[in-house]
Amino acid sequence: VSTQSTGKKLVKKLAKSFEAFLASDGLIKQIPRVLGPGLNKAGKIPTSLSHTESMEEKVETVKKTIKIQMKKVLCLSVAVGNVNMQNDELLANIMLAVNFLVS
Repeated sequence: VSTQSTGKKLVKKLAKSFEAFLASDGLIKQIPRVLGPGLNKAGKIPTSLSHTESMEEKVETVKKTIKIQMKKVLCLSVAVGNVNMQNDELLANIMLAVNFLVS
């Protein structure tokens, strides 16, 4: 029992250590079995990365994406900016995205 509890704590610590995760198409199918629901609960489900995609471009795409959780079941990703934008530009984009979703 303590080994299972320790494993859950390590997955939780891993999820807190990173903003996002990428995984290859083949590996992404094994993640729920290996890591259990830990990443899912933390909202850090890995993004699929195929062997034909550029890792740099995929990382940039993930950086530009936010997730809005709806009713704890559905997840909606909306790009609102990038890491080089000023806070006021990001705030304006976020407000536009939220207003669009609630309208």
